[in-house]
Amino acid sequence: MASWLWYFWIYSFLGWIVERFFAAVTQAEDQRRRCLLCLPLCPVYGLGMLAVLALPPMGWSALAILGGMVATAVEYAYHWSCERFLNIRFWDYTGVPGNLQGRVCLPFTLAWGLLTALAVRLVQPGAAMLAARIPPALTYVFLLVFTADLVCSFWFLRVTGDVKGMRAVRVL
Repeated sequence: MASWLWYFWIYSFLGWIVERFFAAVTQAEDQRRRCLLCLPLCPVYGLGMLAVLALPPMGWSALAILGGMVATAVEYAYHWSCERFLNIRFWDYTGVPGNLQGRVCLPFTLAWGLLTALAVRLVQPGAAMLAARIPPALTYVFLLVFTADLVCSFWFLRVTGDVKGMRAVRVL
């Protein structure tokens, strides 16, 4: 179970890096982070990769197709949950072609497919070796820090709708 926690944290951190990189490359006007936690973690990436890692072994093309679909389903569920329980929208794909209620869109589904296939084949072996080497005490410490961040972030978002200047969009 500790390995799965570390996979979640590793991919959440890598997702945070992807978000920062994407904002820089696209020269987004608003480059503030848009995720649930104060820590440099984007949980939607961690949850998406856990779902993809739970899939049975398959070839590259099947992994890219199914990985994209699974990651998109997680993205939709995550967005819906944040909107439903916190009244917050962290992203809005309304103007993007092939979007579904602004929560997911076809271009990102294709990107997730490619990224999940690459992650499973290239990143996961290293992530598995790293997770296997982490002492249980460090896992407990990080779990405490993560839980404290999650509780505080939920509270701040519920009360203010804004974490560290994030300016998430409040749903009325």
